[in-house]
Amino acid sequence: MVPALLLCWSFGYTAALKPTCLSAQFRRPGDYILGGLFPFGMDTVNLTARSEPSLVVCERLFVEGLIWALGMKFAIDQINNSSSLLPGVQLGYEMHDTCFEPLVALQPSLLLLARGGTRAVAPLCNHSSYQPRVTAVIGPHKSGLCLLTAKLFSSFLIPQVSYAASSEMLSNTNLYPSFYRTVPTDKNLVEAVVLLLKEFGWNWIATIGSDDEYGRGAQGLFLSIAGNHSICIAFEGLIPTDLADPKAKKQLEDTIKSINRTKVNVIVLFAFSHPAQALLEHSIRMGLSKKVWIGTEAWILSDIIASIPNIQSIGTVLGFIIKTGTVPGFQQYVANLFTSIQQDKFCQESREFNQLMNSEVLDTPCEQCDHISLHQVLSTLSHSQVQPVHIAVHSVATALHRALGCTHQACPKAPVRPWQLLHFMNTLPFQVNGQSFRFDQSHGTNTGYQLMFWSWKNSTLTYLPVGDYEESLYINKSQIQFHTADQKEPTSECFRDCSPGQFRQIKGFHLCCYDCTDCPENTFWSSKDSSSCSPCPQQHWAPARSTRCHLRSDRFLFWSEPLSIALLTLMSITLSLTCLTALLFFKSLETPLVQASGGKLSLFALFALVLLCLSCCLYIGKPSHHLCMTQQMVHALCLNGCFSTFFIKSLEITLVTEFPRCAPTFLPWLTQRRAWLLVALCLLTQALLCLCYLHVGPDYLLSDYKSLPTEVLLVCDTRSWFAFTLLHGYNSCLAFVSFLGTFMVQTSSRKYNIARGITFAILIYFIIWIFFIAIFVTLKTVLRSVTQIGTILTTTLGILGTYYIPKCYILLLKPDLNTVDYFQNSIKEEPGEDSQ
Repeated sequence: MVPALLLCWSFGYTAALKPTCLSAQFRRPGDYILGGLFPFGMDTVNLTARSEPSLVVCERLFVEGLIWALGMKFAIDQINNSSSLLPGVQLGYEMHDTCFEPLVALQPSLLLLARGGTRAVAPLCNHSSYQPRVTAVIGPHKSGLCLLTAKLFSSFLIPQVSYAASSEMLSNTNLYPSFYRTVPTDKNLVEAVVLLLKEFGWNWIATIGSDDEYGRGAQGLFLSIAGNHSICIAFEGLIPTDLADPKAKKQLEDTIKSINRTKVNVIVLFAFSHPAQALLEHSIRMGLSKKVWIGTEAWILSDIIASIPNIQSIGTVLGFIIKTGTVPGFQQYVANLFTSIQQDKFCQESREFNQLMNSEVLDTPCEQCDHISLHQVLSTLSHSQVQPVHIAVHSVATALHRALGCTHQACPKAPVRPWQLLHFMNTLPFQVNGQSFRFDQSHGTNTGYQLMFWSWKNSTLTYLPVGDYEESLYINKSQIQFHTADQKEPTSECFRDCSPGQFRQIKGFHLCCYDCTDCPENTFWSSKDSSSCSPCPQQHWAPARSTRCHLRSDRFLFWSEPLSIALLTLMSITLSLTCLTALLFFKSLETPLVQASGGKLSLFALFALVLLCLSCCLYIGKPSHHLCMTQQMVHALCLNGCFSTFFIKSLEITLVTEFPRCAPTFLPWLTQRRAWLLVALCLLTQALLCLCYLHVGPDYLLSDYKSLPTEVLLVCDTRSWFAFTLLHGYNSCLAFVSFLGTFMVQTSSRKYNIARGITFAILIYFIIWIFFIAIFVTLKTVLRSVTQIGTILTTTLGILGTYYIPKCYILLLKPDLNTVDYFQNSIKEEPGEDSQ
């Protein structure tokens, strides 16, 4: 076919020296007329200066619009020559120029709505029987034009099939019930662009749209979908479509400067060819560094863009175009047509057909077409997408075929109202060149997209397919050669994908720019909300950069840990010493030393110390509420049992040394069996204070979740320091009275000083408790229990060491001193008295 095209081109180029009749090829009578709205021209002449509603003129020819119109003519000619689709029926057509301008498109649209055979639109209450000039309309191509014309045609329910309009607004079948299109919507396109950005990891980009329905709509969709895919928009802007506006140049320059400031490497451009051309020319002139430009079919295949001087310097160009097939025989058809329009006979017949169509209503749709050659359209023809036009014509023809009830042999030529075609267009598929198509619920067809790459070799541009998108995106990255030094994809990111356990910490003034920060301890990262870390529940913990929480383990003084074993060992030693001392005292109970020390009261004191040692076990193991209430009371009662005997002994010494005249009267209450009443009275008082302690505020079990990072600390905490003081203050008072009664007592050097042992024992007790209180108040860990155990054991050892061990020394190593004279004389006690 290529040699034939070249031959036709050479002939057409020679013959193009004289005007042709190509402009007469866009009207043809027939049994049923299809209207066509195509952009034959562009650049309207000074619309703002219009003072009268005169005809708007377009200055330049838009070659691609011409080819689309020829695509409609080719499809109708094919159908008219077909024996299977509308056999015996001749479709006619009349095509009009839209000139990219709503004002221009409105005039032919009103003409197409006119009653058949007339020039007027009949305003009726019921248009069910109304027969307009055309049965259906093909076009226009721009979404902005379709939004205007679709309202007109939908009010009459005339089928309108666009071959290029992609605005998502046109998917509203309630507003536009008779509008159809043979291209995917902008939503599909935007989804493809977003997947492309995600595939290369580009999340810091600029997006620019033309200031028209297509640019604004596509950019708005892109912004909403990109935000849901963690893509940051560094700059978003609109470029003017009216390039004659004096402000347009400054607006374009400001756009380029803004892109430079953002330092993005990827720009997404939703614009038609002329606004895109203006932007790219300014970017080259202003020295914008090489970028990755992501475009759409609105400009990616445009010869206008490709012909910009030094266009190769803009960087890498990738873009999506609608996935369409070729239309067999179309290029040859165009070549033959350009040959035919040079022939006078052919042109005469064409002009006669035009007269039958009331062509005087509007001027010739394409006056510039008579001065164009095949050579001038050949490059555009090679990559122009004609199939959507072809499918649009076949969709209407198929619906008409079914509405007429055609058979394979013939069709009845019955009147058909345009609205009667809608049912067949909505419900039934149709075939085009062996491929099946069907309009979906939004009256569109999604044929998918091809990803195109601008491949430059020796300053020659080739449009290279490198991927496609239907339900998923496929990219052949090996065929893409980027503008970077190593030809690998450049980076364009404001952030990186955070790893599990990290959250996004926003930086700067761009809300989507952030650093990845590790989640702190006791928080975890949830994929549902990656902008912050969620705190763990109180019973759980988490390390830094965690994705889940772990259950806290209980922490207390375990029986098996080394510190507990050491304390238990010390307790065993102390307990053994106390028991051995008690055993020794029991064996020597009737000796003067034991009798002078208190006799059986000393055994009772040692028994209390044994219980005090055993109370250490209350502080080891898992605490409970009742155990916490018991600990301090047991401590106080056991210590009170020992101190009550010291108290009695100190009173006895005080009476003998300080009040000798009163001694005979009161000593029997302190040295005979009546002394046990005082012991019982002391214990009873301590028991009453224990009840007060329980009422005012006993210790309680505290679950401390703050002190330890991974464990919950179970500790007995002090609820009321007043109750604590009340409980232990009584023992301190007994000790203090005992100290006062003994520390000034003088004894002969030849006699044993009983008072000295009590004085040192009490002194040791006070020293230990001063340190205990200072430490105990501040501690909130397991060392709190260790402190209490240490206090109990050191107190017991202090009493044993200062009061009992010296006496054991005499009993075991100095038995010769264990005489009545050595012990009795120190307190002037009668020989017959038995301190029991």
